[in-house]
Amino acid sequence: MKNRYERGADAADAVELHDVRRVYGRGGNAVAALDGVSISFARGTFTAVMGPSGSGKSTFLHCAAGLDRPTSGSVLIDGTPLAELKEAQLTRLRRDRVGFIFQAFNLLPALTVWQNVTLPLELGGRSPDRRAVAAVLDQVGLGDRHKHRPAELSGGQQQRVAIARALVARPAVIFADEPTGALDTRTAADVLDLLRGPVRTDGQTVVMVTHDPVAASYADQVVFLADGVLVGNLIAPTAEQIADRMTHLGAWADRSPAAALSAGGAR
Repeated sequence: MKNRYERGADAADAVELHDVRRVYGRGGNAVAALDGVSISFARGTFTAVMGPSGSGKSTFLHCAAGLDRPTSGSVLIDGTPLAELKEAQLTRLRRDRVGFIFQAFNLLPALTVWQNVTLPLELGGRSPDRRAVAAVLDQVGLGDRHKHRPAELSGGQQQRVAIARALVARPAVIFADEPTGALDTRTAADVLDLLRGPVRTDGQTVVMVTHDPVAASYADQVVFLADGVLVGNLIAPTAEQIADRMTHLGAWADRSPAAALSAGGAR
């Protein structure tokens, strides 16, 4: 399945996966968590990735983000083939061209908001632009909290720090793994609006794995995985449409012999 958004002919994709397979185990115990996935994400788009438990969502995100190397196939970020990079080069690319947002926030408790946001830049030997950092903190509503530490913030505010950290380096793509999973409904809506904002205003690209149909409805498109393969997509969907598709996918996965085999290995 090759999926592309409508865009100008000269626009490049932020992320490309070509026939990506990721196999865990060997011989009779081998399980294909991803089994020939091909998809592209254009700049300035927001995509949600969904699927039943064991469908390969997290494996998809890890391979697309360069956190895990595929068994076969190719992944390109910002036009760079990841397979051609040595580990040090891959680390630099992830640091400079990829932003990450996780459910657990992954903030360092001893550092202030400002220090957490600028840490990836500091680790990369880049001097943070103070005005740019301040602008990003204002954008996520934390301009007056830059001296606070994570323990002094609510869960929603901590996720805002994580978003600011992902945005400040202006990466080619932001990968979000269940970014609203630990948040209440109202706070989750605020966080999703923050994720959608840079897509609209700055041409950022966001790829978000989620199990929540409401969260997925904030995306331009939802793509569905089952048994490690792409099985469909919805453009500008409602939460009700997404929930209906997931119900059908779940029922299909429960009946599928392949699903029983993949449940132990697909992440």
